[in-house]
This record gives sequence, structure tokens and C-alpha cells, in this order.
Amino acid sequence: MKKFGRRPDDEPVLRVATLVPSPLVPSPLASTEFAAAPRGGFPPPLAHPSIAVLPAASASPLAPPSLVPRREDPPVHHPVMLASLRERVMEQIDPSAAATVSRDVLRRQIEEIIHGIANQDRLELSGREQTQLAEDIADDMTGYGPLRPLLDDETINDIMINGPGNVYVERSGKLERVAVRFRDNDHIASVAQKIAAQVGRRVDESSPMVDCRLPDGSRVNIILPPLAIHSPCISIRKFPARRLSMDGLIKNGSMTPAIGRLLEIASRARLNVLVSGGTGSGKTTLLNAMSQFIDHTERVVTIEDAAELQLQQPHVISLETRPPSLEGTGQVTQRDLLWNALRMRPDRIVVGEVRGAEAFDMLQAMNTGHDGSISTVHANSTRDALTRVENMVQMGQVNLPTRAIRSQIVAALDVIVQVERMRDGQRRIIQVSEVIGMEGEVITTNDIAAFEYQDEDDHGRIVGTYKSTQALPKFKSRLAYYGLHQAWVEAMSQI
Repeated sequence: MKKFGRRPDDEPVLRVATLVPSPLVPSPLASTEFAAAPRGGFPPPLAHPSIAVLPAASASPLAPPSLVPRREDPPVHHPVMLASLRERVMEQIDPSAAATVSRDVLRRQIEEIIHGIANQDRLELSGREQTQLAEDIADDMTGYGPLRPLLDDETINDIMINGPGNVYVERSGKLERVAVRFRDNDHIASVAQKIAAQVGRRVDESSPMVDCRLPDGSRVNIILPPLAIHSPCISIRKFPARRLSMDGLIKNGSMTPAIGRLLEIASRARLNVLVSGGTGSGKTTLLNAMSQFIDHTERVVTIEDAAELQLQQPHVISLETRPPSLEGTGQVTQRDLLWNALRMRPDRIVVGEVRGAEAFDMLQAMNTGHDGSISTVHANSTRDALTRVENMVQMGQVNLPTRAIRSQIVAALDVIVQVERMRDGQRRIIQVSEVIGMEGEVITTNDIAAFEYQDEDDHGRIVGTYKSTQALPKFKSRLAYYGLHQAWVEAMSQI
């Protein structure tokens, strides 16, 4: 006779209990195929004695009449039926045991439960529907529910959940809506809390906003009601499985070989670089690419709100901020980490993103011997980036004179790189500027290279070229010190 939960052609089932045993029906869990008995020879106690797989003869009368369609009726696939079926399946699963098996084994066991319930209650579910329901339940228990296929899709860069049936993704710089659904708002909130809990963060009504990351480094932002009026919202910036190098950025059209060579020289010559751009423009990707030219003998300290930088040097210390506890204590900001980093004997400091008063401390670090530091900021152009830094310094140093702030900026920054996600979906470097000095009260800059739009090709891609003034940079003595002046001149001649 075939045992419930196994097919005759299945291989031997693992010795791990995934189902709660039934006191009414002989269960596979009682055999040694699923769980070994204690030393005394007695079977293990039931995890939930009140939860059992009912026999076929008694299950049908107990089921709600609306869930048992008559033979002459068409199949009923109402959401209420599926929700009830899901609940009955979940009641028969031991979560502690399910956590010890692989997703494939768990999915197969869940599918057996669904098949048994469907037979007992004469629910007309197709094999495809049973398999899909088993997939959904397994994903909820072992992963991130409906997000799993989106996270596995390497063509997707961003995932945006706006509601249970309102999910968008970004592919090749373009947004598109996908046919992915959550059951309801509570389902979204459950996935959000699971993501946050993995990195020691919390998100609930008392703390409805959080920035965190997935185990692979993908950046996640979560905002819950009442701040998000209609539904919990999750925004995921996926971390690419294949980290783009400078050569990769050149091949995909983000820059020309000459621009790539200039940025390589800037990194090798320990110039202080600020990468600016809008949201999703590729600032962090460029920062990661430039970091590959940092010498492996240098000690690098990275500071981020949510750790996503993946530097390949052997001597990297990664620091991450901490939100306040439920009591409102224990918060550690980027500014606190910057102060601490100065005592860690860093050769370079990499600040993932400057957002507030820590801009002043970043400038101080760049001015106190930590050459070659890199950071990012949100701005529309290289000139706007200077204004943004000035405003952020004033947030923390209200009484500091404007001229003193601008003098600090001029002394600290060497190069500003502007990146932009253009209307064809391509992320490009559109401006590379050097900070020259002060003329009166104004900071003067010079465009080392600037992208000029020309036309579109037959595929709608923007075509343009870089223009340059070919002027010698103010940091030419630094280039000469590292033996890179001639290499800079050659790269400039190729623009």
C-alpha cells in the first residue's frame, strides 16, 4: 500500500521531519524514514497533537461546503479557497523541522500535502496549480516569497513593490510592470520584516522606515504604513552577480577608453574624488570600479549606511551605521564612524554616500593626510555637487563662514565625476571636472571632459563625443610625483 506523502517511484525520503504527525492516521513521520526514535525506544512527542491530517472519510464532511464543488460544477478557484487551502497546509508543517531541509525537499513534501487535501476534499486543482501553490509556500518559508524569481533574474537591476499587485522592475534602464503578486499588504510586510531581521534591523509601525541589505549586498529600502498610505513599499537595488570593472564599463558604453584611463590615473595618483549623480545613475558601480586601482598595500576603511561596497583589496575595513533601539538609544551615524575611522590608521577613507553633516568630517579627513579618499553625493552636475557639499557642511557647522567652507572644499577635492542615467537607459559619465581654486568668493572649476549629445542611432541609443579644454590640471605636481604625468597627457590627447 502506498504511504501518504510518498510516491512509489520517489527515492528514499530524508530522515528529517517536515510534517506534524497525526494521532488519528498512520503517518510516515512515525517511521525511521523521517525521524529516529529517542534512546528509550519511544516515539518522539507530537509537536502539535491537535493538528493532524484527517482521514479521507472524515475530512470531507468537516470541510466548508463552499470549498467542495460538486462533480457537475466547474472548478472553483476562488481566492478564499486558495487561502483556506494554504492555511490547512501550513497547519501540517513543523517550521522547526522545515528549516533543516533544502527548499526542493520542502517543496516536494508540501506538494504531497496539497495533493492529499485536494483528493480528500475533491478540490479540482490541476497539477500545475498544485505545483505553483507548493512553490509559493516553499518560497514564503525559505526565502522572500514572490521576490525569489525577480532576485534570481540577472537582467533585473531594480525591484519596486508598490502594492500586492503593483510590482515594477528595471531592465536596461527602463521600468516595466511584471505579473508578480503578493497575497495582501500583510504578505508584503512579512517579507519586509524577514529581510530587515537578517541584518539585525527592525521595521514595524513604531519604526516604519529602514535601509538594509540582502546577503548578496543588494540594497533595500522599506517603508510601511502609516507613512506609506496605501501599502508597504519595498525598493531593492540589486547587487550584480558579476561586478563591473573599468573595462566592463567601457565595453557597455558608460565611458570611452580615454575617460577610463583618466579615472585610473586619478585613483593611482591618490587624488580625492567625488562621484555625483542622481538616484540609480551608477555612482556606487563607478566607485567600485575605481577602487580596483587602489594599491593592495594600503589600508582602506569604508563607511556606509547599508554596506554594499565590494572592494577587492585584502586590507579593507567595512563599517556600517546603526539605527536607534526601541528606547531611542544606541544610534551610530556616519559622522560617528568617520571620527572613529580617523583613529584606525587608514590610508584611504571611502564614504559610500554623503548625505548630511558628515560632509564636514569627510573634508577634514581629506585635508589631514588621507589622500585618495572617494565618496558619492546626489547632484545634477559637478557645480551642483559643490553647492550640495557646502550646504551639507552648513547643516552641522552653522556658524562656519561661507568662505571657510569653500576653502575647505577647494583644498580637499581634486576631481568630481558626474554620472547620469540618460533617456535611452544607458548610464554614462557625462562630466569630469577638476576643482581649481577660489576667485574671490567663487570656487573655480575646469571641465577635463564633458559629453556632448550628437544624435541617436537606429536602435534609439544616444550618440555623442567627449570634449576637453586640454588644459594642464592643477594637480600636475601630484601626477609627476607618482610618475603618471605623461600617461595623463596621452590620455587627454585621445579625448
